[in-house]
Amino acid sequence: MTTVPQLEIEADRAGFDPQRLARIDRHLDRYVEAGRLAGWQLLIARDRRIAHLGSGGLRDVEAGLPVEPDTIWRIFSMTKPITSVAAMMLYEEGGFELKDPIARFLPAFADMRIYDGGSSQKPRTVAATEPIRMWHLLTHTAGLTYGFHYAHPLDTMYRDRGYEWGTPSGMDLAAVCDQYAELPLLFEPGSEWNYSVATDVLGRVVEVLAGAPLDQVLAKRVLEPLGMDDTAFWAAGESADRLAALYTPDPRTGRATRYDRMGRIHLGAPDCLLGGGGLVSTIADYHRFTQMLLGGGELDGIRLLGPRTLGFMTANHLPGGADLEQYGRPLFSETTYDGVGFGLGFSVVQDPVAARYPASRGEFAWGGAASTAFWVDPVERLTVVFMTQLIPSSTYALRAQLHQLIHQAIVD
Repeated sequence: MTTVPQLEIEADRAGFDPQRLARIDRHLDRYVEAGRLAGWQLLIARDRRIAHLGSGGLRDVEAGLPVEPDTIWRIFSMTKPITSVAAMMLYEEGGFELKDPIARFLPAFADMRIYDGGSSQKPRTVAATEPIRMWHLLTHTAGLTYGFHYAHPLDTMYRDRGYEWGTPSGMDLAAVCDQYAELPLLFEPGSEWNYSVATDVLGRVVEVLAGAPLDQVLAKRVLEPLGMDDTAFWAAGESADRLAALYTPDPRTGRATRYDRMGRIHLGAPDCLLGGGGLVSTIADYHRFTQMLLGGGELDGIRLLGPRTLGFMTANHLPGGADLEQYGRPLFSETTYDGVGFGLGFSVVQDPVAARYPASRGEFAWGGAASTAFWVDPVERLTVVFMTQLIPSSTYALRAQLHQLIHQAIVD
């Protein structure tokens, strides 16, 4: 049953200045008026009660369809925390240890090699001395990459095999992961951070451990228990009418231009169930996921994770307490990540001053390629979910701007 979000507390009673909150909607509407965003939706909650709901523009400009409370959005990499939660539920049951080599579950990854020079056509490689371990997948330190980075010959090798913004037609997750295992690694596992297909590989480990396809595992373990009824790997049946269109900036004008070549992918069952970026969802559904996270793994009496496990996931796991700018390859992002570390499936704010935006130490978050974002701030008891459909997310600094605008409205 579709859930429609409702205001649950007056903004001033939740510690917000209503006039200052109104600045947020006006700011986002300016993007719509300039033609740079088609539409948007924002939910802000404090102490697990919704204090602000905003929306503007159209979910489908060409059809003239407005953003509705139950609009469905492609959340892309906001799938990663959901897959990571499912994996850590299996961890809590003794399914694996974080130090386990992933070859225990995926034998194709047993003898990995590392790129050591040459070109994408004739790479030189050396044998890896460290196996990819489970914690490497959860922290993006496995040495894997993404074809859309355009930063290294290995990225080209991914693209040459059909891995840029998707996967080759007709290949399921098992076959895709076997191909990833045939490619060299970018670096020795655990030695650097690089945003990558690691969570897709994690999703395959989840399938092996659970003995079922990833969509069934996520539905049974996370989505159905939390009442996330509109979250799935595609918008099926009547729900397809609620799926927002996908847009990308016109390179000449900057205006949002329809991008159906990629947008139509989510209108049918995919060949490959990508735990790193395959889900669609509504703002109400993802809000329920954030409330579970803020609640230490529990929502409405249903516990997915123990609070200590969730606390462990939202600690910085980068060696030596490093941040992503120190430890990571150049990020596919609209902003730098100074003062921000990475846990098991989430970015984690270590130093708000270094990050150069108002946030609390310990805030954890992530976003999606179509400029969607969420964060959970345990200090302010604050959760935020932002939805739109503009790819790539590096187009505008929307997430940093939202931090400015939301935190300036907190006055208690």
